[in-house]
Amino acid sequence: MKKFKFRVPKLKQATPDQLTDRLLLINLYLTQGLTFIIGLIWILFQKRNPLELFIAHKGDYFVAWGLGLAGVMFLIDFVVSRLTPEEVMDDGGINNMLFQNRPVWHIVLIAAVVAVCEELLFRGAIQHAFGAYWTSILFAVIHVRYLKHWIPTGWVFLSSYGLGYIYIHSGTLLAPIVCHFAIDCISGLVIRFRRES
Repeated sequence: MKKFKFRVPKLKQATPDQLTDRLLLINLYLTQGLTFIIGLIWILFQKRNPLELFIAHKGDYFVAWGLGLAGVMFLIDFVVSRLTPEEVMDDGGINNMLFQNRPVWHIVLIAAVVAVCEELLFRGAIQHAFGAYWTSILFAVIHVRYLKHWIPTGWVFLSSYGLGYIYIHSGTLLAPIVCHFAIDCISGLVIRFRRES
């Protein structure tokens, strides 16, 4: 009888210069799709209705919560980026590669997809199970491209904790989604149009 040899694919981390635009987008949308599915399943296992997370119980205040935190985060990020060397905040060039040649509509789409998928999993499911602190630690760890330096890792942790805070106080997942979307969209547009100027 003939024995079959199964080959285990070797996974290795790609550097930004090895990534093609197509591979980067496939990776982005695939990981966000998995994030959304895991978040949805986790919420259903918690015996909660995912649609109820998107109800604005206090009117339009979720917009003020989301944009208010986004404004504070941009201000802090501006100050930190002025006080620290550029290489300390470097993400390995991934954000530049993702946004610098992207059309505006695609930057908006990416920001919306990432905001909805990540907030559903992290604030909607994980924070409900473990609280804002442990959720923020996990959120910082999955943003692996920032782990080389403690300042961006700490900043991702604090940003996540802020998202958890406004989720609790607004009573809706829409508040952290608005904040997350605003941060990613505006940052992407800055990268896009900084290249042109």
